[in-house]
Amino acid sequence: MIAFTDARVLVIGGLGFIGRALTNRLLALGARVTVLTPSRERHAALIGEVAAKGAVVVEGDLREPAHLTPVIVGQHVVFNLAGQSGAVRSMEDPWTDLDVNLKGTLAVLEALRERNPGAKYVCVGSRLEYGKPASVPVAEDALGEPLCLHAIHKRTIHAYLRLYQRLFGLRFAIARVTNPYGPGQPPGRTAYGVINRMIHLAIAGQPITIYGDGGQLRDYLHVADVVSALLTLAGSDAADGKAYNVGSETGISLLDVATQVIAAAGGGRIVHVEWPALAAQIETGDFIADTQRIRHELGWASTIPLGEGLIRTVAHYRTGAGL
Repeated sequence: MIAFTDARVLVIGGLGFIGRALTNRLLALGARVTVLTPSRERHAALIGEVAAKGAVVVEGDLREPAHLTPVIVGQHVVFNLAGQSGAVRSMEDPWTDLDVNLKGTLAVLEALRERNPGAKYVCVGSRLEYGKPASVPVAEDALGEPLCLHAIHKRTIHAYLRLYQRLFGLRFAIARVTNPYGPGQPPGRTAYGVINRMIHLAIAGQPITIYGDGGQLRDYLHVADVVSALLTLAGSDAADGKAYNVGSETGISLLDVATQVIAAAGGGRIVHVEWPALAAQIETGDFIADTQRIRHELGWASTIPLGEGLIRTVAHYRTGAGL
């Protein structure tokens, strides 16, 4: 088990949506946090925020050994939250998804193998790895045919990790996070984070676009619950070598979510449109995570109901309040 007080922790992508929340939580727990970010300029305000709390922020590309190796040495835990997300985007720009997600992961694994083989490595998977589920809820071993390159790349990452565990003793855990939402996602982010996007639009009084009838079920999870799951995986020896679903285990239709967002924000309206051809081809249908494994083995469960999470998130984006 890892006690995070005084633990040395590297958060790759620690100024992104989930990364920022994780970094702040680690600092609150007394960890000695290093953040690797590709751009100090893009995150200047956030750097001041976390640096004031004691984080060391380093600019660098995780695919470059000269940038990665110096910050990976001596760390007890390495969280990798960097990468490209989005099913449609992976099909429209497959080379970037391949380069960032697969080359980036291999660079981290090689750095760990060569310079820090005893560290615990925690990364984020995706519900897209399951393809189109035959039924819901979906357990970790119910891997169907992937429908997009992002899903294939995430499943390949899992294969990399198993290989490095078998050959080199890598300690790892994967959190297959369902649709996260909450404070910290920039307004312009559209490739993922559908609830946050809806909230930004509703607060601005703009229309919320729903493909088709919006009846597809999804499992949404507040970012604070995501962070607690990541810390649980990092801190538990029992999680080594495993992938865990991280979700609320509650399904709600996209249309119902949009309706609740409009009520919470006091603005916005729903506009139904036809599915774009590519999005329709790779749509996975209903998805609800089965979280029995993480509940039974590690004692983790989500704690923030969707209604409460929406109210908190709307309040954050209206006031700029903290997490």
